[in-house]
Amino acid sequence: MRRTEQAARLKKLQEQEKQQKVEFRKRMEKEVSDFIQDSGQIKKKFQPMNKIERSILHDVVEVAGLTSFSFGEDDECRYVMIFKKEFAPSDEELDSYRRGEEWDPQKAEEKRRLKELAQRQEEEAAQQGPVVVSPASDYKDKYSHLIGKGAAKDAAHMLQANKTYGCVPVANKRDTRSIEEAMNEIRAKKRLRQSGEELPPTS
Repeated sequence: MRRTEQAARLKKLQEQEKQQKVEFRKRMEKEVSDFIQDSGQIKKKFQPMNKIERSILHDVVEVAGLTSFSFGEDDECRYVMIFKKEFAPSDEELDSYRRGEEWDPQKAEEKRRLKELAQRQEEEAAQQGPVVVSPASDYKDKYSHLIGKGAAKDAAHMLQANKTYGCVPVANKRDTRSIEEAMNEIRAKKRLRQSGEELPPTS
């Protein structure tokens, strides 16, 4: 007897839930229909709903040929927004709703224009090639009081060899004697200098 009562009660609850879903669906169908017919509305935000109610609303919206999205962090606070197809939200708009912010089309347009401008400037800079940085002043001008204005230029054109450092031009290398012959002559000159004798003329 008790089992029969429990079964009857369960069946009654199921029927009530089913009826509630039917009534909720009818209400959503009317709201969506009114939204479609209102030319002044491009989107509509519904109050927070539970998961089953959101599922019913999404189904109604899909059948009506509209677009819908759910937003909100907690399941209890999640709500549905519906949009007319021709006014479907952009990715930026969806991101704004996901962050819990209101969508401002004017701010978004300004942000988009600034982004495009920055991109164009980058492309133009890339086409012009690398930027050559020129110093504000020449180092020779800065130190002219120390080295003189023509010093660097003159130094760059000094091509004469300095014999102190052993840099002798090839044209001057006319000595064809061997090292041994040269050393012998040097020794002979040294001995003659020490003895005070005159150096005999070389052939």
